[in-house]
Amino acid sequence: MTTNIDNVVLSTYSLVKTLMRFDIITIFPNFFKGFLSESLLARAQKNKLLRINVHNLRKWAKDPLRPESGASRHQTVDGKPFGGGVGMVLKVEPISKAVKAIRKKGKKAKVILFSPRGKQFDQKMVKRFSKLDQLVLISGRYEGVDERVAEYIADEVISVGDYVLSGGEVPSMVMIEAVSRLIPGVIGKKESAEKFDHPQYTRPEVFEIDHRKISVPKVLLSGNHKKIGEWRKNHSKV
Repeated sequence: MTTNIDNVVLSTYSLVKTLMRFDIITIFPNFFKGFLSESLLARAQKNKLLRINVHNLRKWAKDPLRPESGASRHQTVDGKPFGGGVGMVLKVEPISKAVKAIRKKGKKAKVILFSPRGKQFDQKMVKRFSKLDQLVLISGRYEGVDERVAEYIADEVISVGDYVLSGGEVPSMVMIEAVSRLIPGVIGKKESAEKFDHPQYTRPEVFEIDHRKISVPKVLLSGNHKKIGEWRKNHSKV
């Protein structure tokens, strides 16, 4: 699934910026169809603010029956772990080939591998990554990825939380969502791009839940914008 767009675009903030490019390496490319075709990301790609490519890792897999040919009839990308154990491990060779083919020379780029053992993803990373030209995101699966990918191919190993997921597809989505918000023009209002949420309320002013009348905080109804701003700041996550 690939979206072809130009290399340079004039953003809505009248700044000439090299397009941010995300390249996802996965064995489940269809996983991303809905994510990339809806909401802000779909509009950002249509408006040529960013480019998102999804690459099937099996494209770089060898046929084990004819390894010298480089063919991919069986498209084997995993193998049994040395030392024994349950499950399969993604091979280093197809990932290495994929990264070499995808990573653009001369560009500010990072190759990211997602792992529960990686550094915790946070807003500081988001800011840093948003200044790059390209992010190559390796989405692991099965029981993990050959450790040589983390040691010699990936620039950074990152975790999106202290829990275990079935693969790196969801973490890839998290990173794309977070980083794209800081690309000029993706978010309608510039001041909203990095906003940490505070509690929000709308009509009705009073709502009954289990025979209890729950009201909107009075300060939000006061019309005093200074006090409202202070309340929101005090109730925001920093």
